[in-house]
Amino acid sequence: MRRVVHSPTSGLATTAPSPRIALVGGAEVGFLLVAGVLAGIAGSVAGLASLVSYPALLAVGLPPLTANVTNTVALVSYTVSAASFSRQELAGQAGRLRRLAMVTVAGGATGAALLLSTPAEVFELLVPVLIGAASLVLLLQPGITRLAGGMLDERSPALLAGVFGIGVYGGYFGAAAGVVLLALLTVSVAEPLARLVAVRNVALGLANLVAAAGFVLFGPVRWAAAAPLAAGFLVGGGIGPGLVRRLPGDRLRVGIALLGLGLAVKLGFDTFGQAGGPG
Repeated sequence: MRRVVHSPTSGLATTAPSPRIALVGGAEVGFLLVAGVLAGIAGSVAGLASLVSYPALLAVGLPPLTANVTNTVALVSYTVSAASFSRQELAGQAGRLRRLAMVTVAGGATGAALLLSTPAEVFELLVPVLIGAASLVLLLQPGITRLAGGMLDERSPALLAGVFGIGVYGGYFGAAAGVVLLALLTVSVAEPLARLVAVRNVALGLANLVAAAGFVLFGPVRWAAAAPLAAGFLVGGGIGPGLVRRLPGDRLRVGIALLGLGLAVKLGFDTFGQAGGPG
């Protein structure tokens, strides 16, 4: 689609690219490609893909809402890549994945609808608290499991309600949703961390796919920015699973938790600092 623009000097009507397909410069394409690779690795390893890719879209001049929906659409290629390179870890988990995916997909659709119809202030206030709490759960997981007398029931309504809430957040914005879901999985599923990371990636990826479909139809996706970012995600999403296999599980868990705490502190400072500043 193209829109008509009237020249102030000639008075003639010309056509300009729609905001959905407006071009980005060559340097910005390269920047987004590299950002996509780094975000794909960060997503596969730590569940923090949007921590890299969303600021990159803001840096090339996209408005926040446009950057959010463009990032969600580009993330679809990351899910495809991460799932393809995690078949070894996904083996034997079809039932668990179906159960989680049904809940996260419903949550993702809900989150996308909320993003397109409601203000973001409430979610912005909750995000630092949610990420910080999840990171602490991940960091203290061995002690929590001992205090609970073993693993929690992964089929319990309370746990599935938490997964649904993560799906909603993933469809709405999604930064560090992977950290939150991984925290729930580590206290409810007795599997090596690499296998839990693979399930998390696919379950959240399917929620993201549903949200992306809604944004393609109704959101302001900037395709010229989504394409190089998606290409980078495709590469980074394939590199990440190999790194997860090679990293010791306990060190990986602690590293992800510390990254999540750092992100929670930053987001909390940005959110509550602005809220408490001069109006």
